[in-house]
Amino acid sequence: MEDKVLRKLFLGFIQIHILHHAKDLPIYGTWMLEELKEHGYSISSGTLYPILHSMENDGLLIKEDRNVDGKIRKYYSTTEKGSAVLIEARNKAIELFKEIKD
Repeated sequence: MEDKVLRKLFLGFIQIHILHHAKDLPIYGTWMLEELKEHGYSISSGTLYPILHSMENDGLLIKEDRNVDGKIRKYYSTTEKGSAVLIEARNKAIELFKEIKD
């Protein structure tokens, strides 16, 4: 039960993390999985790719296909809407963490 609740909570954090990195440089799935793993998030590609697709459908990310060593790799960048959502999410997170830190 607790695992399901924590997983739902962490999925929101993961989306903010994706927006943060995709704002600076285009990201791709495998790189994002490794980045998340460095921060203690162990998710599968079967979890990450639906998140990326959902964020793209919501207008938060834009996808660009690139040929890398003969294979098509999908790169994601934050849209203008995604950047605005990231700013709001950061502000809300800071406010929330100040309240719950102790």
